[in-house]
Amino acid sequence: MRRTTVKLPDDLDARLRHEAERRRTTVSELTRQAIEAHLGGGRTRRRLLAAGAGGSGRSDISERIEEILAAEVPTSH
Repeated sequence: MRRTTVKLPDDLDARLRHEAERRRTTVSELTRQAIEAHLGGGRTRRRLLAAGAGGSGRSDISERIEEILAAEVPTSH
């Protein structure tokens, strides 16, 4: 592992240290996680940009799935 020095404004440094303490981790580990998340590192899961894009606003979709599919898929009878 390589050491890298990063200069941060005082307020960002304070927020970083506070968050590391809150998560009970080191500043170095939190910084690595943030960089990996930002650059798409291999160890962290990336959010799907399209997640929720087709949200209907309804909360009963899973309960009505058979009804919804029957209305969308033509029957061959």
